Amino acid sequence: MPAQLPIETERLLLRAFEPGDLDVLAALHGDPDLVRWIPWGPRDRRQAAVVLERKLRSTSFAREGDGLGIAPVVKASGEMVGDLTLQYASAEHSVAELGYLLAPGAQGRGYATEASAALLELAFGELGMHRVVARIESRNAASIALAERLGMRREAHFVENEWVKGEWQSELVYAILDREWEQDGSRLRE
Repeated sequence: MPAQLPIETERLLLRAFEPGDLDVLAALHGDPDLVRWIPWGPRDRRQAAVVLERKLRSTSFAREGDGLGIAPVVKASGEMVGDLTLQYASAEHSVAELGYLLAPGAQGRGYATEASAALLELAFGELGMHRVVARIESRNAASIALAERLGMRREAHFVENEWVKGEWQSELVYAILDREWEQDGSRLRE
């Protein structure tokens, strides 16, 4: 099913990616510090253009493997400040995976929490997911803090489970269930 985008939050417009987003996406994906804990990148402009083409088609959540590529835009300025994903990870178990990347200048303002809370609301509401997970490199303190602010719990710690960027990296898995979001997510919906 196609998700109803855009989604408006207090300060953000969460919309589908557009062809004109290449400059911002290339800057985000090309920043080595920003993608330090992500298992790809940095990407050059050509690689970012390929990713953007894929994101332009990422508008459906009908079957496993589908995903939504979402561009968070600050309503007050019109500035696109990140790259969010909601991936349909398992149809059998009704699981989605949440991913987020926020521009350095937009960090520390609560945008990631606001946007991610809206995506959890979408996942558990309109899309009918039972569970949403976030896979986080174990040294990524900011992403860990965000998952915990969202009410997600740490369920797994895979020690040196992936060879990424020339080193063994450890991965944490955070998750939240629909009933937990319904109970505890209200503090983020106010």
